[in-house]
Amino acid sequence: LEQILVERIPDVTAEKNRKLHFLARQHCMRRIRIQKNHRERERERERVRMASSSVTVGSNSQGLHNVFVYGSLLADDVVRVLLKRLPQSCPGTLNNYHRFSIKGRVYPAILPVENKKVTGKVLLGITVPELNILDAFEDVEYERSTVGVSLMDSSEKLQAYTYVWVDSNDPDLYGDWDFEEWRRVHMNDFIKMTMGFMEELELPESKTRVATYESFFEQSGDN
Repeated sequence: LEQILVERIPDVTAEKNRKLHFLARQHCMRRIRIQKNHRERERERERVRMASSSVTVGSNSQGLHNVFVYGSLLADDVVRVLLKRLPQSCPGTLNNYHRFSIKGRVYPAILPVENKKVTGKVLLGITVPELNILDAFEDVEYERSTVGVSLMDSSEKLQAYTYVWVDSNDPDLYGDWDFEEWRRVHMNDFIKMTMGFMEELELPESKTRVATYESFFEQSGDN
């Protein structure tokens, strides 16, 4: 019996060592998988952060800009006429601003007003030449400003350009402006006016957008 026990002790010890080695290897592999998953999650977070950073600023290193629009530029057809394309966009809200109607104009104005908000959308990836076109289109009536826009489909808040009415004491501003009414009543003529503006913009001595607007709507009798 003693001889049998002596012979079995090495077998038991070897089996125990094999189990310990197996468990150690399993533990090591588990740690490797955890570290790998951690690295992948970190890389994914970095990709998301980098993607977000190009959206959450008014401009980036590639010279692309975000522009919050709230009036006639909510209409895709108007944007297509101006930029020859339809940029990606996301819905957003500009807090502590109000969107006014303007006497003698079919488009709106916005000004800072506490506890008010303006719904619209952010045009993403606007190039410098496209921004210059938008500047010319908004003309002297508006000033391009940097604002914080709250995105409707997330908790994100981004910096973007928008066009604010220059004359904060303008007596021609009143009430609210309604996009759906504008689209139903004025959009078709406004698109024609915008086409005329783009044709003028290519001329050596082009008319301003305000002059183009006034001459067009005087002729159409829709001012």
